[in-house]
Amino acid sequence: MKAVLSLTDKHYRAKPLKRVYIAKKGKNEKRPLGIPTMYDRAMQTLYSLALEPITETKADTISFGFRRGRSAKDACEQIFCVLARKCSPTWILEGDIKGCFDNINHEWLQSNIPMDKSIMKQFLKSGFIYEGKLFPTETGSPQGGAISSLYANMTLDGLEKVIQDKYHRNSKGNIENHYRAKTKVNIVRYADDFIITANSKETAEEIKDIISSFLKTRGLMLSEEKTTITHINDGFDFLGWTFKKFKGKLIVKPQKTPSKT
Repeated sequence: MKAVLSLTDKHYRAKPLKRVYIAKKGKNEKRPLGIPTMYDRAMQTLYSLALEPITETKADTISFGFRRGRSAKDACEQIFCVLARKCSPTWILEGDIKGCFDNINHEWLQSNIPMDKSIMKQFLKSGFIYEGKLFPTETGSPQGGAISSLYANMTLDGLEKVIQDKYHRNSKGNIENHYRAKTKVNIVRYADDFIITANSKETAEEIKDIISSFLKTRGLMLSEEKTTITHINDGFDFLGWTFKKFKGKLIVKPQKTPSKT
């Protein structure tokens, strides 16, 4: 209880993060993690408890990552519902954001996240220590911080509205089913991983450009190497599962190859 009561925003100064690197599964690359001190982690958790109800009121309905009552299995079930029918879309845009947690624009976060700006600045600008040297943190939110998942989700919330405004709304701004049926554009997102369906490869290419513009204002960009457009008959991997159609039937199996993330 004494430790809890010691948490205060008065003269709060976040200490630098501990930088560690963990190997990516099946790759020679390593993922950077920023680990806060126990006190700073407790402060982040305290503020995330206050911020989470706000994020839920503004969150995309197709977002399933790092949210209470939602899981990767829910995302996979949503994909099944979108792709299982005979009239389902046949083209898939597999989105991969390049270093999402590490590159989110700090100015965008400060302007759009409703929390104490001075505390947020401490969380974002704490710097990190690696091999005994102190480095600044000019962009991103540390992948390892207790509040970073909320920041990432709030940064990407709005993707669904962008898609709806372009493909699902009529001239009066109302969402209509025949627009959805015609374009067959649907999005399913889990944290910074997402797939978008389309009725043609050309539509998928157009969506890719729209998403790139959306991400640019937030300091993010799609990975050209990992962002691909795939036909459902060739199959695609998402969240550890492989989705593929064989003779018109959607088959879902555990992914055999290592995940690209």
